Amino acid sequence: MRAAIIYSSKTGNTEEVIQLLWRLFLEKQVQAECFRIEEFPIEDLNDYNAVVIGTYTWGNGEIPREMQAIYQVFETRNVKELVTGVVGTGDTCYPQFCGAVNKFRDMLFVQTNLAVTLKIELAPQIEDYARCQKFVELILNRVKKQQYH
Repeated sequence: MRAAIIYSSKTGNTEEVIQLLWRLFLEKQVQAECFRIEEFPIEDLNDYNAVVIGTYTWGNGEIPREMQAIYQVFETRNVKELVTGVVGTGDTCYPQFCGAVNKFRDMLFVQTNLAVTLKIELAPQIEDYARCQKFVELILNRVKKQQYH
């Protein structure tokens, strides 16, 4: 199984979550590859069994500018069979906590086989480790389920 983890991080919080998810995928013997958004070869999107999107939220719940191109790719390509997950960090002091995660979630639910969404307050804490493990398990279970159908 191959998984791509595509992310953008402004403060380092989202990157910290992504690195944790990457290690958890590797522990499960998954060939997981991590890409900053500007490094991901979009033409290779369909080469993966699963894609994880990691994003911070900008302004009033907006998708960061650098993540808008991958958002549009998912909107316009035929990726209905692709298992996806979206994760992000944010601050609950803003009215649109992890708003970019919500926008990706809503679009990925329609365009892909969305397995899981995860929002983390600021940087990951000890209690978020189990939530990240569950995130990885849900992605893997969805891929397995899809392979049997």
